Amino acid sequence: MTSAIPADVVVALLGAASAERPERAGEVGELLAGAGLPDEDVARISAEVRRLKAGSARWRRRGQELSALFSSARELAQLRDVDELLSRLVERAHDLVGTDVTYLSEFDAGSRELHVRTTLGTVAPTFPGLRVPPGMGLASMVVEGRRPCWTSSYAGMTQAPHESGIDAAVRAEGLVSLLGVPLLAGEEVIGVLFAANRFEHAFSPEEISLLSAFADHAAVVLQTARLLARTQAAAEETRRAYGELARHVEAMERASGVHSDLTSLVLQGGDAGEVATALGRALRCRVSILDETAAAKDEAVRRSRRSGRCVTADGGAVAVAVMAGSTLLGALVLEKGEVEFGPVERRTAERAAQITALLRLKQDALSEAEQRVRGDLLADLVSGDPDRLADVAGRARARGIRLEDLRSVVVLAVPTDQQRQAARAARRGAALVGEHADHIVALTVDEDPAAAGRAVHAVVREALGAPVLAVAGAVRELPAGLGAEVEAAEACARALPALGLSDTAVTTDEYLPYAAMFGPDNARVPAFVRRVVGPVLDWDAEHSGTLLPTLAAYLGHRMSPVAAARALHVHKNTVLQRLERVGELLGTDWQDADRLFRLTVAVRLAHLTVGT
Repeated sequence: MTSAIPADVVVALLGAASAERPERAGEVGELLAGAGLPDEDVARISAEVRRLKAGSARWRRRGQELSALFSSARELAQLRDVDELLSRLVERAHDLVGTDVTYLSEFDAGSRELHVRTTLGTVAPTFPGLRVPPGMGLASMVVEGRRPCWTSSYAGMTQAPHESGIDAAVRAEGLVSLLGVPLLAGEEVIGVLFAANRFEHAFSPEEISLLSAFADHAAVVLQTARLLARTQAAAEETRRAYGELARHVEAMERASGVHSDLTSLVLQGGDAGEVATALGRALRCRVSILDETAAAKDEAVRRSRRSGRCVTADGGAVAVAVMAGSTLLGALVLEKGEVEFGPVERRTAERAAQITALLRLKQDALSEAEQRVRGDLLADLVSGDPDRLADVAGRARARGIRLEDLRSVVVLAVPTDQQRQAARAARRGAALVGEHADHIVALTVDEDPAAAGRAVHAVVREALGAPVLAVAGAVRELPAGLGAEVEAAEACARALPALGLSDTAVTTDEYLPYAAMFGPDNARVPAFVRRVVGPVLDWDAEHSGTLLPTLAAYLGHRMSPVAAARALHVHKNTVLQRLERVGELLGTDWQDADRLFRLTVAVRLAHLTVGT
């Protein structure tokens, strides 16, 4: 009959079978020593206690692992950023399994490649970012089989093909044993989670099961995070698109408003300033207008002129040229304001430039018509014809001009192709402007002819960017006629270039002798020159043509042979020889005071005659 075991011994045996305290060698035998049991029964009881202790330890460890697993799943479920989620996922797997290295390879369904996305425990710089071609290595076995795969010795692995790049990375990292489990979202493989050691290790079913369970949780969380990221990206794209649509609608409404305003301006006879005001009000920015002179100097306007479109200048301003065909009429400059200059705003500015060109052409046409009338008035005043002067005062008053207020006349000598531009510029400071005998004539209210000449010369010179000769004179009481004053000024304008004057403002009083000699009654001048220096002119015509220039240099340098030789770049003796020839031609008394005066005037007139 089997001996009874005291209750205290049974309780002690159950305590020994608990996994909460470490087991001591021979502890069960000591507890059963006083029970009188056979040795084989003691052995059987000891074995069963050890089995119970191992099972209890296994289930306790399993409970701890499951607790850690669910804790990790809850933690991962709170993350939304995919990159942060992958890093935390690998970190938690590393803590759970306890291997040397843990890493995650992401699967690309398009190329069917895997590439190492996140690692923990690696030391080789080549391992992160490693790409695994389709069908190669342990990772491809996991993807294709959708199941865990492992090897205790990667170098000796034969169940999967090796690839040289992967083998080199594994050797550099020193990995020996590897376990890979798939990250599955339904039937879709989204990646492979690896646990690896740098020594040979046979992964137990518990380790495989634990990593697989973690991978299942992680796959769900990762897929959810990806879907949330895509949803957020789609929502952001929708918000951006809606914002862009709203901005576009707002821009179109502004453009429609500007178009309506500009149409009204055209119908009501508005001007360029009103266009700029309407454009600036609609686009909430400051709009400036450049005239053709300033526009031609602006680099952004030059680029806009070539392209026909708006051009962004330095500082963010936008410039658009105002064109009529190939003619530059000016430019609109829009400074950076509250509204961003998008395509609609740029098209609006370009439309405004077209309207500005239309209004400018209309205004220019009206201005040209008005100037033709004013030019006719000026022509009538210059003509001196009593019939044409009969009602000139009344016609002038109809244009807002009081003839009795005009005090100075300015004659401008400019190239023919620049006369129209010169006349337009001269109108800025003159009451009447017109063309007469290849010159531009302007009447001003300035009491001082010199001041009038300087003012008109300055504005025309700036507009043309070229030399301008202006000759001014005082005006008699109008409308008695203007012919004599204009003819005197034109005579000076013809003579002065021969004196080296081509870009200045002078008065007829300053050069009265030239005006008198080259005026309308100048037929006697050639006869006078002929009588005084005719023999010299004949000699030059038959020979080398050096006597008259030598005589002019001699007289122009205070009758100094040395100074004349220096001016002519010849030797003094050459000058003396030529002067000796002059004496033979003109007579020995050619240097007497009276003859010398007439000779000086004749030589100067001979030069001016050639110049005119």
